[in-house]
Amino acid sequence: MPEGLLPTLTLALVLATQRMAKRNVLIRYLPSVETLGSTTVICTDKTGTLTQNHMMVRRLYLGQSFHSSAGERDELGVADLYRPFFLTARMCHDLKESESHGKLAFLGDPMEVALVEMALRFIPGIPVYRRLTEIPFDADRKRLSTLNESPQGPVLYCKGAPESVLPLCQHVLIDGKIQSLGTEARERIVHAQDEMANQGLRVLAFAYRKLFEGHERERLEEDLILAGLVGLEDPPRPEVPEALRKCQEAGIKVIMVTGDHPRTAMAIAREIGLVKSDSPTIITGEQLRRFSDIQLQLALDAQEVIFARVVADQKMRIVGALRNKNQIVAVTGDGVNDAPALKAAHIGIAMGIAGTDVAKEAADMVLLDDNFASIVNAVEEGRAVFENIRKFLTYVLVHNVAELIPYLGFLLFKIPLALTPIQALSIDMGSDTLAALGLGVERPDPQIMRRPPRPRGERLMNWPLAFRAYLFLGLIEAATAMAAFFFVLNRAGWKYGQTLVAQDPMYLQATTACLSAIILMQIVNVFLCRSDMRSVFATGILGNSLILVGVMSEIAMLLLINYTYWGNALLGTQPIGEAVWGFVIPFGIAMFILEELRKWLARRRLLHPSS
Repeated sequence: MPEGLLPTLTLALVLATQRMAKRNVLIRYLPSVETLGSTTVICTDKTGTLTQNHMMVRRLYLGQSFHSSAGERDELGVADLYRPFFLTARMCHDLKESESHGKLAFLGDPMEVALVEMALRFIPGIPVYRRLTEIPFDADRKRLSTLNESPQGPVLYCKGAPESVLPLCQHVLIDGKIQSLGTEARERIVHAQDEMANQGLRVLAFAYRKLFEGHERERLEEDLILAGLVGLEDPPRPEVPEALRKCQEAGIKVIMVTGDHPRTAMAIAREIGLVKSDSPTIITGEQLRRFSDIQLQLALDAQEVIFARVVADQKMRIVGALRNKNQIVAVTGDGVNDAPALKAAHIGIAMGIAGTDVAKEAADMVLLDDNFASIVNAVEEGRAVFENIRKFLTYVLVHNVAELIPYLGFLLFKIPLALTPIQALSIDMGSDTLAALGLGVERPDPQIMRRPPRPRGERLMNWPLAFRAYLFLGLIEAATAMAAFFFVLNRAGWKYGQTLVAQDPMYLQATTACLSAIILMQIVNVFLCRSDMRSVFATGILGNSLILVGVMSEIAMLLLINYTYWGNALLGTQPIGEAVWGFVIPFGIAMFILEELRKWLARRRLLHPSS
């Protein structure tokens, strides 16, 4: 193993995490960087990840008709006729109130903030009643209820998913009057919900109930009065459609997993380009409960899959099913209940803004901006890291062959040792380190996200890499080094079988020629290794400052070991003349031409597999 491989590998991963941090991705475990590059499926939340999580009320369904959410000019007297609706929005929440620049501010869920602000637009001086108790929201109930002390006595305010709240209602508020909620009225409400959901709005139902003394806590959410429906808009992030297009080109399947209504999820999915066909597979949490493991795995084979109205334990089941299908799964989450799914996935991704500490601790990486596009950026960097590790692995293995051949020749053919141990170590730990590290931080190939994920069992060291490093570039470099060694000896009159002492000037100059040839060929090799397919004329000479610094350090080392007293004394070298450089440089040119020819043939086979 090359001595410089481990520090170079570690530094490459560390620098990759720094680049990801600049792209709003915080890596918690270094091996996750490499795993990202093989991701085949991303299970993503909708709210805040695919959308902006900037909620705004867009439509109200009150009584039997839709209304604007503006509220500033309430010409129809909606605020008076449907006062309980706005009281529910004002009372039923878990926000913290504070002051910012002398104004009332609310801290908490953006959806609840939007609802309270809507209520204040319609009734600016709306009172806040003292809260007596609360029945908290959870994923199974899909609703939140608070009991408040109003001037007329205790009132229960309830908000939640319409399919959760509507079955609890026996009456409905229409134009200020309470009427019985019959079958026809229920159908109109469901139709209104579907209409808003089809527009991509998140729909909530508001209900209330006046209570009398002696009420039972277990029966608070009974015989409610439906106050109305509200539709909230959460616009998609503008970067998401392009990020999804990259995923499709990269062969990565994206599955939306959301707690929202199926129609809302579908509308957003179509808007961002996640769904393009006429009949995508939509699976609700209720359907998922009835699915067997085999049915779930079969459903996941569909090209376009959306999970709606699912809870945290179901998300973990989806991840498990994908793992059983030998997929490399990345999953997003922000809540405490998401922690098991984050742990179960190959890559757990927590939200940095909306995520809980528990979710962040369970995750492998944290999105600092909660943006789906940042996940795609991280996958691109992960793929680039794997390719870069292969690049510098090829680079260091090439000179290993050039270092090995002199020892084999010494042992098998009884020729003088062409490269001393200290000289070999100077290459591994000295001249090659910066250039190898430069390959480790190469920018992603422009085509890297147009290739499918690499197979799960594909190893870092594969046969094409071994052939290129050991049997092609390595042999060329080894032949050059040995040719330079014998060129110096033959010019000095050495004959086969002649013994050379360690301090013989002729021997010192010959080993210097061998060492110098390896370093010179590695200067050529570093530019060849920037891509295993693209020409040097495409990758360019510039564009990677660390490689340029590495090349300058190799040139400086050539001068140091050849033409300075300290270099000669430390490495056992002697200056070489112009004739040696004239002999070695054509080998470098030949190596460049042969590798460019190999790349051309490889590109041709890729474009024309049958030829």
